[in-house]
Amino acid sequence: MGRSIAANAFTFLILLIVVLGGFVAWAQGQFRNDGPLAEELLFEVSRGATLGAVSENLLSAGAISNDQLFRIGARYTHRDTKLKFGEYVLPAGSSMDGILDILVEGKSVQYFVTIPEGMYITEIVARINANEDLTGEIENLPAEGMLAPNTYSFQRGDTRQSVVDRMLEAQVAILDDAWEGRAEGLPLESKEELLILASIVESEAGGAGEWGLVASVFYNRLAANMRLQADATLRYGLTDGEERIRRGLRESELAKETAYNTYQIAGLTPTPISNPGRDAMLATANPELSKFYYFVLDGSGGHAFAENLQQHNRNVAAWRKIERERSSN
Repeated sequence: MGRSIAANAFTFLILLIVVLGGFVAWAQGQFRNDGPLAEELLFEVSRGATLGAVSENLLSAGAISNDQLFRIGARYTHRDTKLKFGEYVLPAGSSMDGILDILVEGKSVQYFVTIPEGMYITEIVARINANEDLTGEIENLPAEGMLAPNTYSFQRGDTRQSVVDRMLEAQVAILDDAWEGRAEGLPLESKEELLILASIVESEAGGAGEWGLVASVFYNRLAANMRLQADATLRYGLTDGEERIRRGLRESELAKETAYNTYQIAGLTPTPISNPGRDAMLATANPELSKFYYFVLDGSGGHAFAENLQQHNRNVAAWRKIERERSSN
């Protein structure tokens, strides 16, 4: 009788081992084999989400077939506390193991906001506020000129303030580098003056790749005690940077007294008039050497430069002719 009980117990133990082994093999297959996703899925892990919440959301989205098995696999492979928040693209057929790799690796979907060179700070704020993938309000805004133009990546749900903070940090670094590497003998007393002149160069050059030559014109004018006579400064002063004037300037505006009218004031403006990019900043810190004192648009996207007023008047006449021809077409 005792031998029979022992034999039955041994048989049951063997059967239990076989069943458990079969279950483990099945579970491993379920965990590592292709999953039920029929097509690519954009899946979000919310900030602070628990493993349980993530597994339930994956099950609801049809990405996994068993949320309990997903949690067991995550804990067994020590990835249960390593999930990173963000949006992720889960390929069709992703296994539970593969999904965990994606969520742990943290290469989430990136969104972008592009800030072109030469924008007013009011324009930058409007562009960032209009981006619906960002959240929150901009509470701490730096001064004009202190936001570095660039294309910035972010995760959906990041704050608008975080983008502004990154732009400020980048501009501080660019300005520091430009000031430290500036050419000798520049008539600038501080980084702030470099930033002011770079903003004028950026606004006047218009992205034509002529920052160095445009900067040389303004340095030549400063050295000769000439006024800068930059239209961009006048435009900024007419609205204090609240609105961009895109039309032609009137004679009455040229004569209007503002702190930014470089037809009326000597030297630099009191503050930057835009947010210059790296190229304009570095070119202002290391300008080209030239004998130019004037420049005007040439109709090809660049500028015609002149050493004297007589040459400049001819260039202006040529540009006016192009303007008339374009307006008549």
